[in-house]
Amino acid sequence: MQGTVKFYNSAKGYGFITPDDGSKDIFVHISAVEQSGLTTLAEGQAITFEVEPDRKGKGPKAISLQVS
Repeated sequence: MQGTVKFYNSAKGYGFITPDDGSKDIFVHISAVEQSGLTTLAEGQAITFEVEPDRKGKGPKAISLQVS
């Protein structure tokens, strides 16, 4: 899936990605950023990612991030 970083706060360790397909914003956690080999995300940055359901039932989250 492709999208754009809407918001990311590295101090708080989370943000949101707006998918290009117009679907609801996707949560992204700092652990997914770090596991993808990235150090941070920038607002407006184009990104490719996969979506996985949150185990705590809070909604989907972005994983396997790649800068587009």
